[in-house]
Amino acid sequence: MKRSIALLLLAMFTAGTFTACNTVRGAGQDVERAGEKVQEVAEDTGGTTDG
Repeated sequence: MKRSIALLLLAMFTAGTFTACNTVRGAGQDVERAGEKVQEVAEDTGGTTDG
């Protein structure tokens, strides 16, 4: 359930940032920030690994 919520928030965040950025550089920065947030959420939830 937490993963679904995190993915939904990520999708909403990504959609919002892509409509806000006007340059390729800005898009790259937005994607980097989104990736950092995903990593933070993953670390906070202590997700499992498929190993």
